[in-house]
Amino acid sequence: MVDVLDNKRSATKFRVLVEIAERQPAVNQGEIAEAVGVTSQAVSEYIRELVDEDFVDKEARSRYRVTKQGVDWLFQQASDVRRFADHVTEDVLGSMQEDAAFATAGIEAGDTVSLSIEDGLLHATPGGGGPATGVATTDAEAGSVVGVTGFAGIIDLDPGEVTVFQVAPIRSGSPHGSKTLAEAARAADVVAAAGVEAVAVLRASDATPDVTFAAGEVAADAASRGLDVVVVATTDLAGRVTDALRDAGLAYEVDDL
Repeated sequence: MVDVLDNKRSATKFRVLVEIAERQPAVNQGEIAEAVGVTSQAVSEYIRELVDEDFVDKEARSRYRVTKQGVDWLFQQASDVRRFADHVTEDVLGSMQEDAAFATAGIEAGDTVSLSIEDGLLHATPGGGGPATGVATTDAEAGSVVGVTGFAGIIDLDPGEVTVFQVAPIRSGSPHGSKTLAEAARAADVVAAAGVEAVAVLRASDATPDVTFAAGEVAADAASRGLDVVVVATTDLAGRVTDALRDAGLAYEVDDL
């Protein structure tokens, strides 16, 4: 079990430290007590414990700062909670929810189906021979939508390739087309742009972006569905794109134009 979910004291300690981090350096224990739902005396005890553990430095009366060690502990606990939440939503609840898929052949409610991803979308095929299966909740003809629940197994899917092209912002010069970008965009399943200059470069390369906002998140979602993605981003925005890809655990290449 995750430490901060293991018992009430650990959870309260985590919340108190978060409140200190948010309010530092001037820390009002009464406000923290109200936010966390404990007494001011309890907050005082938790703060003494956090100071003893070198998670918090006391600078003066009612003035505290979270130490590097405290920040590291917060990050670790938050990451553990996020992984646990992902496990609950994806592994536990995911098998109980109902989702929609395209039927590849005639299906009747109650049939076991094999699940696959094609063109980034969920497809259901009659029979349980695939690595991922479910149970149809509706009747469906080939090509129509079928409800599926009771998910089991893992869909056999290789992530798509992601290439991020960086372009200079307008202050460094006017956007211009690129033959390399044009070829990459034609071969990609999804083309995303981050920044007006990125859109201009794509247009100058005879390419049209499919997405002009949230490029990193869209690229991560598309690649996780097996689609190849090209992202064009200004150097100012490229970091946001690559952060989203790293957070999703996806590999990518970065090229300069």
